Amino acid sequence: MIAAIGVACLVEILIAGLLLVRVGLGPTVCDRIVALNTLSTQVTLAVLLFAAFADRSIYLDVAIWLASFSYLATIVWSRYLERGLL
Repeated sequence: MIAAIGVACLVEILIAGLLLVRVGLGPTVCDRIVALNTLSTQVTLAVLLFAAFADRSIYLDVAIWLASFSYLATIVWSRYLERGLL
């Protein structure tokens, strides 16, 4: 079971690497924001899986913090693009 969690964590990190390419090559700013939001979700999942793999509950706080601030950042960037102001 531990090996499966470790493999899932590595797969999430691989997906995050592919999303980094999408953030860099995105044709529009909106595509880059969506890719960045998806990237933060994948990193949050990787942190959660690593917390289960390492049997450390302290990483759960990091994952909750990352998820909440990435959601807030997506809202701020979307509002900035829509209206041109924060």
